[in-house]
Amino acid sequence: MPAKPYQSIPIQDCGEPLVPIPLDRFAAEQPHPYERLGASYAGKSPFCLRERVLDALIAAQDKLQHIDAQVRLLIFDAYRPIAVQQFMVDYSFAIAVQAQGLTLETLTPGQKKVIWEQVYQIWALPSDNPSTPPPHSTGAAIDLTLVDKQGQPLEMGGAIDEMSLRSQPDYYLDSPDPSAALYHQRRELLNQIMQSAGFVRHPGEWWHFSLGDQMWALQQRQQGIDPLAIAIYGRVD
Repeated sequence: MPAKPYQSIPIQDCGEPLVPIPLDRFAAEQPHPYERLGASYAGKSPFCLRERVLDALIAAQDKLQHIDAQVRLLIFDAYRPIAVQQFMVDYSFAIAVQAQGLTLETLTPGQKKVIWEQVYQIWALPSDNPSTPPPHSTGAAIDLTLVDKQGQPLEMGGAIDEMSLRSQPDYYLDSPDPSAALYHQRRELLNQIMQSAGFVRHPGEWWHFSLGDQMWALQQRQQGIDPLAIAIYGRVD
């Protein structure tokens, strides 16, 4: 697959360690959703982030509690080893094939190409190249959503990792439907509190935020915040 724009951003890793997310301060789905599918983390925890990224996440949670004490952040996914990235890419390809009523054994080259393009709209390439790590493999990216006081996820108008146009952050922006307006409002609340802590949102995924990785640095450049921004977090093995 062709390289994504953010992969051209240089990386100068600051050497900051991964640290565990204090899950008593957040909601989290356990066991981890990818582990339930069969992904192996080889003894590593998915609930880890770089130190400063975790500090920013805690600040975002505090901001959310100030705005609405009845809502919390739910951590869906954080650190993701390359092997788990590969597992989920392969799993998503197989699911897409099945959803279209096809079989792996009879796919034409054209069908494979179309499905891989769909998969890589959501998933980063599980690259072993240290210059092009998947965002989650840096410990600087996180997938999350909102839950109510009872820990029940709020409806956001689409599931995390959903391979459809509904994953676009502004999918519901111009819809006249009241439910759609609520979904957009919740997505914007999530974006607001994460941005207030220094994160940037993935342009194609309402649930994905990062701080300090290549995607973050690219947006710093594109928004004129820092035209020379580079990534300070690279792949963590």
